[in-house]
Amino acid sequence: MSATTIGALIGGAVDSMSGDDSAADGAVVGAITANVLKVVLPLAVTYAVGWAVLRGAGALKDAAFGEAEA
Repeated sequence: MSATTIGALIGGAVDSMSGDDSAADGAVVGAITANVLKVVLPLAVTYAVGWAVLRGAGALKDAAFGEAEA
């Protein structure tokens, strides 16, 4: 099953728990959320790893050559 389908199923199930209306609008919101997360999550993880590597490289440089005067 794709992430879109799983997102739609989960969104529909959550929306149907309220009992107000059909689960269709919750399924649409769940599918859209799944597609957005497929793009945003890898970008956020890549940014976080890059930031950590940059901080580590700066700390390693400071340890090897001493801290730079600002």
